Amino acid sequence: MEQGNSAVVVGVDGSEQSVEALRWAARIAPALGASIKVVGAWDYPPEYAGYVPLGSDNFDEITRKRVDKAIHQAFGEDVPEGLTTTVEFGHPSKVLVRESEDASMLVVGRRGHGGFRGLLLGSVSAACVSHASCPVLVIHEDGAATTG
Repeated sequence: MEQGNSAVVVGVDGSEQSVEALRWAARIAPALGASIKVVGAWDYPPEYAGYVPLGSDNFDEITRKRVDKAIHQAFGEDVPEGLTTTVEFGHPSKVLVRESEDASMLVVGRRGHGGFRGLLLGSVSAACVSHASCPVLVIHEDGAATTG
């Protein structure tokens, strides 16, 4: 199937769930005729507010390294053809919701907390499920998937 202009967008933060989200995206994208777009997002930690001049940090570089490492963990040397990456400044949920506007699907990982709290979606995955412009696949700690 020829790939269209749309993409399966994958939010990557370096967690095991985001590595698994990459693997799921690689299974889904061909069926949708889509490419894979890997998105890393970063924002200044709250304790930095007012103390760090804009542009004087290395968060962008750290995020890019996390994205590259996750891709390597997911695929090794067998990276899916047409996979692209981007690293953007902004709160992850806002960046991913914006990226979903032209996507076929958004795939995100959910870090659980165990017990009752583990049944709840995290803030980023919940925001994506609630506000994304496309279907959302949430990958849980155990590798199980939930659609929203």
